Amino acid sequence: MDELIYGIHAVKSALNYCSDAGKDDKEKEADQKHVSVLFVDRSRKDNRVSAIIELARKKSVKVTLVQRKKLDEMTSGNHQGVVAQSKAPNVKSESFLDDLLQTLNVPPFLLILDGVQDPHNLGACLRTADAAGVHAIIVPKDRSVSLTPTVRKVACGADQSVALIQVTNLARTLKLLKSYQIWIIGTAGETDTSIYQSDLKGPLALVMGTEGKGMRRLTRENCDALVKIPMTGSVESLNVSVATGITLFEAVRQRGC
Repeated sequence: MDELIYGIHAVKSALNYCSDAGKDDKEKEADQKHVSVLFVDRSRKDNRVSAIIELARKKSVKVTLVQRKKLDEMTSGNHQGVVAQSKAPNVKSESFLDDLLQTLNVPPFLLILDGVQDPHNLGACLRTADAAGVHAIIVPKDRSVSLTPTVRKVACGADQSVALIQVTNLARTLKLLKSYQIWIIGTAGETDTSIYQSDLKGPLALVMGTEGKGMRRLTRENCDALVKIPMTGSVESLNVSVATGITLFEAVRQRGC
């Protein structure tokens, strides 16, 4: 299935994952991240857009110059003069998670988002997870956003490098992780244990709940421990993508990555 990607960073990342020119047809057909057409605002003559066009041609991607109005009609956000028609990345399933855990030769480092519905938050979490070296993000199929064009734009290419795994039963998935000796740490504001007092090394899955409501009851019950980010100001909670960044990079610090 094709979808539209827009924005300088998102389009550039999608093009970087395309097959290089010179590959044979069979190799190109096997490329699951292929951009078929790049639409460009014909009035844009700046270096950033010129570099995108050059990259597209290097990757043997068709470049079509159009009026800005056409791009406005194709998208619902700030396209920055470039829109790419691309194969939508596949959201992974439970079977992918099982295969991943069997093949990793380093301690697993996973992020679980329990009910994040805002595409901007998921995109930001993907970007942070990529920077932190997270192997995969796990989300429930119900009450969670998937890989929409907005998510991909905010992720700035991290949707290509970090697997998003959707599961039908998150509590069952947490039990699967425990069978692999993965320590499951949930975040909750009411606990007394700070993330800075916790051991976040070794096989680890960090669980983030939604802003305000937090984790669901079954998710919480399947955590091995609960931690919190110390808060000294007047606000009671952080945006989930901000909290995710703080928690992931405390784990990165402890793991010596």
